[in-house]
Amino acid sequence: MEAAARVVAESRAGTTRLSVLHGEAPLLPRQTGPAEVHFVGGAAGPLGGDRLTIDVVVGAGATLTVRTVAATLALPHRDGSLSRLAVTVRVEAGGHLAWLPEPLIAGGRCHHETLSTVDLAAGASLVWRDELVCGRHGEEPGDARQRTAVTVDGTPLYVNDLFVGPSAAGWSGPAVLGGARVSMSVLVAGHEAPPVHPQATPTEALMPLAGPGFLVCGVGDEVWRVRQSLEPYLKCLNLPGASAT
Repeated sequence: MEAAARVVAESRAGTTRLSVLHGEAPLLPRQTGPAEVHFVGGAAGPLGGDRLTIDVVVGAGATLTVRTVAATLALPHRDGSLSRLAVTVRVEAGGHLAWLPEPLIAGGRCHHETLSTVDLAAGASLVWRDELVCGRHGEEPGDARQRTAVTVDGTPLYVNDLFVGPSAAGWSGPAVLGGARVSMSVLVAGHEAPPVHPQATPTEALMPLAGPGFLVCGVGDEVWRVRQSLEPYLKCLNLPGASAT
């Protein structure tokens, strides 16, 4: 299956308007608030062999929050072919995007990659959440990769490439997930790290970035527990979407 979706948010007279809201199953965007979009799954997937693309543009001065109504479950094809979701984002000066999808679940024997490229203009801001769950209950994960790259005014700010599954050597070891089933990261770009934050622990940390920006990340066994553990790092920010939940 090949499918594409496109969302364009523009600021008109100080109010965000969605000038483009287009999608093909299984990528069906629905406006759920004045400046909020939820993606609804119009079909099962991604399945092995699927090629899916999402294009998001946030215009100067506009604010947009993007969510999904449910987790994304990557499933295998009998021939072992790769499924791919490519996300391309552009945020113009003064624009703000909160990207808050539900987790990607790497189903058993899947072969999937999500590749996200985010281009921020100078003066733009971003809250970007990536979550990966290694298999369904009682299931070992297939191969899944989450790669996110963010630039600010053409300068690289952040690149993260997480690869789990039987083809990823050492993915469950202490250098990667340390035996955890859930990985979560929240990138905040365009704002300095909060001046007061909890001490880093073996399962969570805050890392300032150049840009300005910072990354909060954590691992655990349940999505809701990891989100809860990261909330203290983010709750002091007065930004749309600056929350682990």
